[in-house]
Order: sequence, then structure tokens, then C-alpha cells
Amino acid sequence: MNKKDYDKLVKKATPPSKKTRDFLFAFLIGGSICTIGQLLRELLLYLGFNEEKVGMTVSAALITLAAVLTGFKLFEKIAKHAGAGTLVPITGFANAVISPAIEFKPEGFVLGVGAKMFVIAGPVIVYGTVASALYGMVYWILSMF
Repeated sequence: MNKKDYDKLVKKATPPSKKTRDFLFAFLIGGSICTIGQLLRELLLYLGFNEEKVGMTVSAALITLAAVLTGFKLFEKIAKHAGAGTLVPITGFANAVISPAIEFKPEGFVLGVGAKMFVIAGPVIVYGTVASALYGMVYWILSMF
């Protein structure tokens, strides 16, 4: 079988992509996560918390929610339908840290959880930090002129 025939066979066997549905679910679920965060923010401001504490509290609450949902294997079920809708908010980052920690827990806390916790999130942290430093240097150089 040549490559062209194989490609035809794959195309025939592969179900059609449901992009519109995928976009809709990503938008609705990602938007729902952000709406929950915004509602919590508004509630805390209404209760008299200052702006700085509100930001930290909302972030911590969303991270905790994602960690709990990941622990009960519910985050995976939500992400299956939401796609990138769960990856973009802070909840996706929390899931990326918690999932490997849970998966490698049987290997122990040092060689399992500690060593594998940042397998997924580590590159995001490294490249985000490097990009921030480069952006800062470019901004600093440009601000001198």
C-alpha cells in the first residue's frame, strides 16, 4: 500500500471533526470557569476584602477547585469535552501539576511525586520565565530611547 492509498483509508476511517461543537464547548466551559472566578471576586469585594487579598483568594480557590476535581478524576471528564477551555485558565495549570503527582504517587514522595510533579508544568514555567526576561530586556532597551 502506498502513502496515497493509506491516506485515503485513514480519511475514510476517521470520523469527521466536530470543530464547531469543540469551539462551543471550549468557550462555554472556559467561560464558566472564568465566570466562577469573577463571581467569587465580586462576592469578596462586596464582603469588604481589599483588592490584593481578593486576587490571591480567587486564584487560590480556583487552584484548589481544580486540584480537588483532578483528585476525584472529574477534571479529566470536563476537559474531555472542553478541550482548551480548561487549559487556558489557572485551573489548567493546577491540573498539569496535580495529575502527574497523583499518577506517580506509588513511586514515593521523593522519586514519584517530587520528581514528576512538574513534568508537564515545568516547561511552561521555564519558557514563561525566559520569555518574560527577554521581554523585560527588550522593553528596558527600548525605553532608553
